[in-house]
Amino acid sequence: MKLLGVLPFARFLLERSISPGDIAVDCTAGNGHDSLFLAKLVRENGHVYSVDVQETAILNTRARLDEAEVSSRVTLTQSGHQHIATIIPSDQHARVKGAIFNLGYLPGGDKSIVTQSDTTIEAIEALLELMPKEGVIVLVIYHGHTEGAVERDHLLHYVENLDQKKAHVLNYSFINQANHPPFVVAIEKR
Repeated sequence: MKLLGVLPFARFLLERSISPGDIAVDCTAGNGHDSLFLAKLVRENGHVYSVDVQETAILNTRARLDEAEVSSRVTLTQSGHQHIATIIPSDQHARVKGAIFNLGYLPGGDKSIVTQSDTTIEAIEALLELMPKEGVIVLVIYHGHTEGAVERDHLLHYVENLDQKKAHVLNYSFINQANHPPFVVAIEKR
């Protein structure tokens, strides 16, 4: 057996949650890698809503999607992820089967702009409200910087206290690695 790395494991979870024709959400568009991955999962009959607060992230994501010729499957919005419930049309809420967050800062971007636990928790709560049962939210938590460590602590406190009757929460991490490796928290709505 070979253990999956953090990012392959995040994608493994999404592959098992999202089918062609579903709606998926990239809550931190970044450089577009997850938006592209999700667009391939939902195929022609599905759709991806991808958000990011930074214009650079939206432009990078658009370029990646255009190059792969899947832009028509993705709605890009420059916004905070806490607004996701209003970005996705209400008649599509029940089709949202998976969402991903890559928390921290934009790789190659301005490291002073980082995700915040309060808006991330607000987005998680909105997704849990609108998703059907068995919808999955994947958080990839980068905590090797000061703000990331604060966000990690707040998020872990939040997810550890989710009612187990409402959600299953998984923590996937490598515990013997140096330099604060990222880890995955997955939430499955019950």
